[in-house]
Amino acid sequence: MRATGKNIESLRKQKNLSVKGIQAFFGFDSPQAIYKWQWGDSLPSIDNLVVLATVFEVSIMNILVID
Repeated sequence: MRATGKNIESLRKQKNLSVKGIQAFFGFDSPQAIYKWQWGDSLPSIDNLVVLATVFEVSIMNILVID
C-alpha cells in the first residue's frame, strides 16, 4: 500500500495538482482521505481509482503497485 501511495503522490505532482485540488475534484469535505492514500494507510475504492485514473490520464494499473 505504501508503494501505491507514493505512486499516487508522484502522479499528482506530475500533473501539478495540489492535495486541495484533488479534494475539490472529489468533493471531499477534508483532504484526509487523499493523505491516507498517499501515506499508504488506505487504498482508494474502485470508484475513486477510476476517477484518479481519469484525472491522472493513466490506467488504474499505472496507479496500483503490485509487488
